[in-house]
Amino acid sequence: MRRAIPLILALAAPPALAAEGERIQVTGEVIDTWCYFSGVMGSPDAVVGSAHHTCALWCSAGGIPVGLLAPDGTVYMVLKMDGSDETAGGDTNLHIASHTIEADGMVYRRDGLNYLVVETITADRDIVNATHEDFGVIPGFAIPEEAAQ
Repeated sequence: MRRAIPLILALAAPPALAAEGERIQVTGEVIDTWCYFSGVMGSPDAVVGSAHHTCALWCSAGGIPVGLLAPDGTVYMVLKMDGSDETAGGDTNLHIASHTIEADGMVYRRDGLNYLVVETITADRDIVNATHEDFGVIPGFAIPEEAAQ
């Protein structure tokens, strides 16, 4: 009977409440969340835009979830992109890596994190953040030796 009590209590506990979503229209740069949050390639300013484009492609192709960095510094972890169930990472988003997009979707907030389900990309402005002039190309080994000379 003692073993059954924790099981009974667990079954009687109410399920965790789902976060309630809010429809938003947001503009931001599609970022590589691993490099942005970890700092492994430098400061957050250095791992955006054209300076970090090659690495963002590698991380996305490797399955790292992409994020959307709004101009006010808010980062949204992208759960789905434009209606696809297979777009939290992987090679399906390579065409918009480092691009500034305008998106319509649902944001869910919990424990200080913002999760975004992009329903529609309403505009794609291409790469507009040309940070390579300030930071070079990150990582530097992304430049082929022939091009670096």
